[in-house]
Amino acid sequence: MARIAGIDVPRDKRVVISLTYIYGVGLKTSQQILSELNIDENIRVKDLTEEQLSSIRNELSKMSEGALRRETALVNIKRLMEIGCDRGIHHRKGLPVRGQKTRNNAKTAKKNRKKLASSVNKDKKSNKNAKRGR
Repeated sequence: MARIAGIDVPRDKRVVISLTYIYGVGLKTSQQILSELNIDENIRVKDLTEEQLSSIRNELSKMSEGALRRETALVNIKRLMEIGCDRGIHHRKGLPVRGQKTRNNAKTAKKNRKKLASSVNKDKKSNKNAKRGR
């Protein structure tokens, strides 16, 4: 496996396909990168020279890294939950965040929430019964 942008890309696949294994790089982006570097799309990764690999790495380093984007998204969600705003509360409860109504829709989120709440209530009842000697 060749290592590009911190990801092990398959060596037996074509370069244009292998680059799509990197988060944030799709088929179009990989085609653009290869055309800028004058590298044939049909060549296999194992047949690339070290110079071509380094040029691909340099080109990809100019783009924002996928892991960094994922990390910042998680940090933002955690921040919303910590400050206790409506969006944070909705994230915590597993409800829709972007202003959708929840009376008729969001059935899946509500079902999962009800199951959790009912199991908590059953535990409380069983604890009360155990204390009473039942």
